[in-house]
Amino acid sequence: MTGQDPAQDAVVMDTSKPHPARMYDWYLGGKDNYPVDEEMGRQMLALDPRVPVMARVNRAFMHRATRWLAENGVRQFLDIGTGIPTEPNLHQIAQQIAPDARVVYCDNDPIVLAHAAALLRSTPKGMTEYLQADVRDPATIIDGVKRILDLDRPVALSLVALLHFVSDEDGAHELVRRLLSELPSGSYLMMTHATADFTPEESAAATAKLKASGVTLALRSRDEFARFFDGLDLVEPGVEVVDKWHPELGEPVPGQDDGVIPGYGAVGRKP
Repeated sequence: MTGQDPAQDAVVMDTSKPHPARMYDWYLGGKDNYPVDEEMGRQMLALDPRVPVMARVNRAFMHRATRWLAENGVRQFLDIGTGIPTEPNLHQIAQQIAPDARVVYCDNDPIVLAHAAALLRSTPKGMTEYLQADVRDPATIIDGVKRILDLDRPVALSLVALLHFVSDEDGAHELVRRLLSELPSGSYLMMTHATADFTPEESAAATAKLKASGVTLALRSRDEFARFFDGLDLVEPGVEVVDKWHPELGEPVPGQDDGVIPGYGAVGRKP
């Protein structure tokens, strides 16, 4: 199956302010970003030079969690906040273990759509698809997903390094509950989230700088992060600092041990 034709996309790309997906690309050494993204990225590095390490640690968690889910029988994945493609992508991890895995990617940044072809290189037995949508519009996401995935079978919902860009005013916890409500028993939530628990001063400065550039940063405590998993059965070891969640399932990220990583990760199963 093929994805949307980028030529059909009517969204105008806004390069007047930084975008989290493009900043993330810059942190990872990618080329699909603009001067405004690099400028804000450099300001974040001035506050904490380990920001690129944090980006890679989040990526590594996604690899490990996807591997764990595929090894435990999950064959359908919904990845919201996909970001600009960086190999290996989620479907490559999942289909390496389960060639028949089906993956739906979703993001709101037009530049991700422009690179969607890289996300659609499925195995012959599996499938990948891309949706252009915002996590703040779960109805549109679910409507698109219903045409691609079988919602009578478990789905792993991936929200990696995304919800800290969604404020309480935008109903971050409610959005997750809404998405999970459409998924059947046996589905999973895999998620990471930045926190100010370990670096309060640097985090406050980063939040202010991003806000001044039009980017929301809603850092949450461990308890606030754990609330996203209310009603779910947490996979051991539960809520953990990102790089400490099942480290045996992947390779360590260089620099991750140079102080605590200020973010949490967890995977939970819907009963």
